[in-house]
Amino acid sequence: MLEAALLDIKPGQEASFESAIVQARPLIEASPGFQRMEIRPCVENASRYLLLVWWDRLEDHTEGFRTSDRYARWRDLLHHFYEPFPTVQYFDQPL
Repeated sequence: MLEAALLDIKPGQEASFESAIVQARPLIEASPGFQRMEIRPCVENASRYLLLVWWDRLEDHTEGFRTSDRYARWRDLLHHFYEPFPTVQYFDQPL
């Protein structure tokens, strides 16, 4: 299962966001069902990033990580950078 979100960062805070995501990454990596994560900067918009996270199951993210103490720390590190707050979507296996 693939989680995807476009992260729009407040202009001028890109470097701080990139530093914070490095700090936050071990929090999500420690979650049961986590497979891998990619953060890709947008070529056309320096304040936009694509977050991709692969999970074993949807519930590993929604019920596992999001209800954990690790998520509370993730939120504290990252959520203040977003403008607007991102919509997370989930995708199945490739066709």
